[in-house]
Amino acid sequence: MDEDLSIINANTRNEKIKNFFVNNKNKIISGIIILILITAGVFSYDKYLFNKKKDISDSYNSIIIDYSEKTKEKTASNLIEIINKKDPTYSPLSLYFIIDNNIIIEQSKINSLFDVLIKDTSLESEIKNLIIYKKALFNADNMQEGDLLEILKPLINSKSVWQSHALYLLAEYFYAKDQKQKSKEFYNQIVNLENANQEIITQVQKRLKRDLGE
Repeated sequence: MDEDLSIINANTRNEKIKNFFVNNKNKIISGIIILILITAGVFSYDKYLFNKKKDISDSYNSIIIDYSEKTKEKTASNLIEIINKKDPTYSPLSLYFIIDNNIIIEQSKINSLFDVLIKDTSLESEIKNLIIYKKALFNADNMQEGDLLEILKPLINSKSVWQSHALYLLAEYFYAKDQKQKSKEFYNQIVNLENANQEIITQVQKRLKRDLGE
């Protein structure tokens, strides 16, 4: 009797499964098709991103190899094009190459390129912080106090590894302008930081003892 019930239950269960697939055949087929399309789409997008990255990489390397004093204008145009592609690797490298080789000397143009990286490019947090610091460093000699502070504010108010660099830049900025009290305040902030760069700490301690009477 128990064996008969078991057979009946098994047949009933199989019939329910069969009926489920028959009644939902269209939905199941649609679901499979959608899954295939999603998988193919993801694969295609990954391939697109890979090819795009490779194209930018090849373009950057070609521009750098072909660079000379005679090709400055063309190099500037090509590197700006890469910067505007907002690639997290080659856009920053393009700007660094422009600055290191004095390909563009207009400060306003360089700052606008910095802003493309800082505001519009998807970057890791500390990479973006490094670029903010580099922008401040680039402008420090010719910038008003308020503008420099505004650039560095994201670093000063953070726990970034570049925080002590930002504070040191400000301290040196005010020291160079003979505003000793202001510079001393920033030097002391560095000394009290938990994650301050050790080389900067050493320089700060020397400055405080040698030049600021501590």
